[in-house]
Amino acid sequence: MAGRVIYTGYEVDVPVGGNRIITEHVALLHAAGIEAYRWSPTPGFRYTWFDDTVPTLSGAEIDLGADDMVVVPELTVLPGRDPAPGGRKVILSQAHFMTFVTCPDLNPYPGWSVDPALWTISRNGVEVLGRAIPNLPAPTLVPNPVAIDLFRPAPRRTRSIAWMSRKRPSESALLKQLLRADPRSAGVELRDIRGVPYERVAEIMADTSVFIALGSPEGEGFGLPIAEALSAGCLVTGYGLGGGDELFEAPSAWQVPDLQTVRLVDRALELLDLPDADRVREQGRQWVVERYSPKVTTDALVAAVEAARRLPGQACRAVHPDAWQAELMAVLAPYAAPFEQQAQASQE
Repeated sequence: MAGRVIYTGYEVDVPVGGNRIITEHVALLHAAGIEAYRWSPTPGFRYTWFDDTVPTLSGAEIDLGADDMVVVPELTVLPGRDPAPGGRKVILSQAHFMTFVTCPDLNPYPGWSVDPALWTISRNGVEVLGRAIPNLPAPTLVPNPVAIDLFRPAPRRTRSIAWMSRKRPSESALLKQLLRADPRSAGVELRDIRGVPYERVAEIMADTSVFIALGSPEGEGFGLPIAEALSAGCLVTGYGLGGGDELFEAPSAWQVPDLQTVRLVDRALELLDLPDADRVREQGRQWVVERYSPKVTTDALVAAVEAARRLPGQACRAVHPDAWQAELMAVLAPYAAPFEQQAQASQE
């Protein structure tokens, strides 16, 4: 059975990893010979902060065939809002810890006419959602693809420590002051990667010595910057925060308990002088390549699509979740500030 795989996309053109992952899914499926699209209400919409050339659909509503499926983000699920009544659907959870923010009292979840498949991006996500949503089939793990050809080590590495402050601005300020005040940081370049274009992030990671993973206070669905830093040959320390815990199994990563900022600083400074660091860096990159390369993701994604196609579905009229954006924004307003700050920073 063939059919289209249609991802609903957010029209938010700031560096938010989830939008790029949705786009990457479409690209990988298309390359694998599966008819896949990203669907946006506005004709011609493209993201500008990375190379966005995937096939797209536009319009507030589209017609689905009986063999088609729609993939929607978890944060667009609202009570009484079925995006494709009777149609085949998938919920893609990239932030399993936020899955129920928009529908805290919805039982059974998601309350649609036909039960969807559920995909997520980390082992922790599979475990948590499997426990939280027992009425649906077990969640399917689709590992995040890491751009291993873009995030590569540079020939030479500077004595430097990098981190991303967007999700934890207050702790980032403390982190920077602790590093500056420590005599061991003399001559060390401190790099706060904030509001930086995606390709430039890869350039910075390529010759950074140590990357500190701060992440979101609410938790991480996966922690893609950690995987990208490992792929670029950085030694990594920081917080796993649920979804990112699996990444600290890499030989070049050292996890620190959440909010232990002093311990984080000590570990980062110690790693600057790690014995046999070049060998450890290469082992870490290879570890990522074996688990999160685009090929690994493609294989998992194709299998997930084949399984979802076995679910019931019929032709229907699908409505883009943008139709209930006002309701979503009212619920998500407390979480929107970091994205607004990032949009402002990207324009500075």
